[in-house]
Formats: sequence, C-alpha cells, structure tokens
Amino acid sequence: MKQCGATLLELIVVLAVSATLLTIAVPGLSALFHSSRLASATNALIVSLHVARSEAIKRRQRVILCPSPGGDACAGSGGWHQGWMVFHDANNNAQRDAGESVLLAHPALPGGMRVTSKGSTASYISYTPAGGTQQIGGAFQAGTLTLCHVSASPDSARQVVIYRTGRPRTAKTSVETCA
Repeated sequence: MKQCGATLLELIVVLAVSATLLTIAVPGLSALFHSSRLASATNALIVSLHVARSEAIKRRQRVILCPSPGGDACAGSGGWHQGWMVFHDANNNAQRDAGESVLLAHPALPGGMRVTSKGSTASYISYTPAGGTQQIGGAFQAGTLTLCHVSASPDSARQVVIYRTGRPRTAKTSVETCA
C-alpha cells in the first residue's frame, strides 16, 4: 500500500516561502489600508461641505458646518476629528439653538486620525445664501483642513482647501508630524 504525504523538509520549505511572502506583502497592505482610511475620511468631509453649501443656497439662509462630538451642538474645543455636523443657522450666531435643524451629522473619525485647521476654519465653516463662505461677523473665511494619521515622523496626509467661493478641493501632501 502506497502512502501519500509531505516530508518534514517540504513543510519547512513551504513555511519559509510563506513567511518571506508575508514579510514582503504586509507593509504594502498596511500602506494601502492607511491610504484608504485617509481617502474615506477626506471624502466624508468633502460631502459634508457640499451638503452645507447646497443647503445654504437652497434655503437662502446661512448653514454652518462645525466640529461636534455628539452631532447636536458645536464643540467648544477639540478638532474636527471628533465628528462634525451641518445645521441651519437661522439666527446667524454659529451655534445650534432650539429650533435649528441638524441637516447632517458625522461621527468621530477612527482612532489615530486627526483633522487640524488653523485660522477662520478652526471652529466652524459658514456658508451664505450665495454659496460662499463668510464668518459670522462678515469677515473673509477660507482655509485648509489637514487630515492625517497620528505619527511622530513624516507621513502622507490630505488637505481640504476651502476657497471664499465655498468650493472645496482636495490635495495630497505630507506632514512632518501629526498630533
């Protein structure tokens, strides 16, 4: 009677080849996963900006996009990565008050992701009935939101650039650190 099987030497060779292939493939898959999460978060922010702009034009009233961890009130501190909401700002104060409807709420981004912004877009983005951005006091509003993975070393990132006309665009970039 003839027996079929693999020898110990053949199993060791197969395991060695498999380990080598995994060592080569895993970093590439990790980078792909990293890039995919970054693109997904960027797209979610772009969609929210488009919703805010189109609702302001449609309603002919100011609509605000602001950081919001719970989706019911603008955050007093923290970044955009804690989540955000779009709401109709009937009294033009950049805060959601009773009777002002939430049009869209986005949950916090996955752990390890950050969205930073400086200047006039750090705490809210305000769309006027004309579809442009303007601060509550009437001042010019434009800026850049940078999305990145928390890292102490240089890494890839995405930027959402908002023009005064209200139209956002995205750009790939790199950051020295992301905290």
